[in-house]
Amino acid sequence: MAGILAWFWNERFWLPHNVTWADLQSTEEAAFPQAEDLYLAFPLAFCIFMIRLLFERFVAKPCALGLKVQANGPQKAQPNAILEKVFTAITKHPDEKRLEGLSKQLDWDVRSIQRWFRQRRNQEKPSTLTKFCESMWRFTFYLYIFTYGVRFLKKTPWLWNTRQCWNGYPYQPLMPDLHYYYIVELSFYWSLMFSQFIDIKRKDFGIMFTHHIVAVTLISFSYVTNLTRVGTLTLCLHDVADIVLEAAKMANYCKCQKLSDLLFLTFAVVFIVSRLGIYPLWILNTTFFELYEALGNFPALWIFNMLLVILQILNCFWSYLIIKTAYKAISKGKVAKDDRSDIESSSDEEETVPRSKTLNSTITTNGTSGANGTNGYLTGGTCSEEH
Repeated sequence: MAGILAWFWNERFWLPHNVTWADLQSTEEAAFPQAEDLYLAFPLAFCIFMIRLLFERFVAKPCALGLKVQANGPQKAQPNAILEKVFTAITKHPDEKRLEGLSKQLDWDVRSIQRWFRQRRNQEKPSTLTKFCESMWRFTFYLYIFTYGVRFLKKTPWLWNTRQCWNGYPYQPLMPDLHYYYIVELSFYWSLMFSQFIDIKRKDFGIMFTHHIVAVTLISFSYVTNLTRVGTLTLCLHDVADIVLEAAKMANYCKCQKLSDLLFLTFAVVFIVSRLGIYPLWILNTTFFELYEALGNFPALWIFNMLLVILQILNCFWSYLIIKTAYKAISKGKVAKDDRSDIESSSDEEETVPRSKTLNSTITTNGTSGANGTNGYLTGGTCSEEH
């Protein structure tokens, strides 16, 4: 085990030339990031999750009810033992042949059976109230952590000059505010990674899970290697759009359609400017060029930059979907739906024709091809949900 740890923490990989882990041990004069600090994120992630449960129940839910957000879930299917057995044990999406067989067995018409299966699938959808509470929690956290990050960063020299990120590296003392900012962000992403399995299911579950893994790895990696200055810039830049997104979703759940559309278009502009403009020109520029000029090359930098590039690829993918939605909003006069996944994957269109023939039609009709986040992007208006 000692040999494996020694190989993993090889200084030639993690640190610049002529720097050792002993040089970065915390002393009474100066504290430096320590790998064991990352363990703090696990109990804190649990605390954040518990705070979320309390917030949603005692703060978000009363607010939602006060705003007259719909509290009831979808209409329940009438009890039927035969159809329930098929639904739970065989398929949630019966094909034409099975529908005809069930029709003869129950003496129901095919359309009624299709309607039963649609209602039964929709029973597993969360109510609008549940979705509002989740969005309000995320909005509150993102607003808090972004405000904290801005207040911290405006006092730092590297906000205004990214070359200051590398001034004196790696011997940059760890400030208490920076330590708190990092650990809280890391804890939140850990909580998202685990809660994603019990939260509203979205069609981009795999992509979002990948995003959370990249985020946790980036935060942990940059903390251990003391690349925290540029890390704080990255964190703050990526939080700003999520505030507007969650506000847009809450407006949508409150049926404030004009406000929802306005906030979504604002979110689209903020997201694209921050992640396709500022991020590559500000963050990637300093990590690819200014960092190399200041410190030369060592293997950990390649891993760090590779993770940043993966994050940018995800940003490009989401930007493409946002631009599609914004184009539809402008061309049709409203945000018809989002192409990410505010609508959970268990919801489906009314199957008046076989499922394979309706996949394309759900893109433009009253279907479920929904689109944060960071999260699930906004789905607006009457076309955003299955009824």
